[in-house]
Amino acid sequence: MPVKLLKSEDDGTLVVERIMYTKHYRLTLFKDRCVTCELCELTCPREAIKIVKAEDGSPPKLDIDPELCQYCGVCKAICPFGAFRLEINGQEKTPVVEYGSFPELIKDVHVETEKCPVGCFECEEACPLKLIKVRVLDSEGHEVRNLEGYDEEELKVKVDIDLEHCPVCRLCEYKCPYGAIHTQKIIYGSIRMNVDLCPAGCRVCVDACPIPEALKLSEDGKVIANGVFCVYCGACRVSCPVEGAIIIERSVIRHTPVHSGAWNKALEKISSTTEMTKELRGKAFMKVQDSVKRRLYWRLT
Repeated sequence: MPVKLLKSEDDGTLVVERIMYTKHYRLTLFKDRCVTCELCELTCPREAIKIVKAEDGSPPKLDIDPELCQYCGVCKAICPFGAFRLEINGQEKTPVVEYGSFPELIKDVHVETEKCPVGCFECEEACPLKLIKVRVLDSEGHEVRNLEGYDEEELKVKVDIDLEHCPVCRLCEYKCPYGAIHTQKIIYGSIRMNVDLCPAGCRVCVDACPIPEALKLSEDGKVIANGVFCVYCGACRVSCPVEGAIIIERSVIRHTPVHSGAWNKALEKISSTTEMTKELRGKAFMKVQDSVKRRLYWRLT
């Protein structure tokens, strides 16, 4: 039994804690990273996370119930924006990943810096979450801020990307004029806008979207979705005042290999039924393959 259950909140964080005799659990939500999407709420096995919509029309907020939270780390593992931090006895942990019952999301961003000319900051300026930092280094690895007096051949470009908080929207890749950045999305799917249901003049979903190029207003005031840059987080659907106006289907979620009931349940909640069935069938087929290989091995040895 816990000795204490604590909950605290300020402008930057929401913290819930469970203090026991031998363990101290602490889950922190960083509000500046949270876009109030639906992924953590959908996958939380204890329904400890809730999205609370305000009656005055202000943006929805995320709430965590300290009595329901079991500090499993599912929210931390599924969040593409890295908005959660889970600590056990002061050390950062993700128990469901460490125990093999939940996968890690694959964030694939590769930069060919040899293609990057000195003085180009297109990718840094394109990143909507300010997660890219372009630096120019001299032959000794020191950062150069004033290029005057340097021969460009003596300098090299280094591109630092904060992958922990990157949802891989692909804007950096498409904005790069030199083809130096290559990405693969974490989540693939489709997004459709039922504009007939949209209230006149409403742009709540556009304001809620963390990726500016993913949702835009057309000249006639209708919302247009661009699936190229959409990360399928669901923040737009959460904020939308009309049920059914935004339809999101997640077809592929790129993750590390895992075989567990916990992930199957999460997948069922966040992806379309068809795609979930495909993945589960694929896992079943892999199990059959492994079983056949084991039998053949023992017969041949």
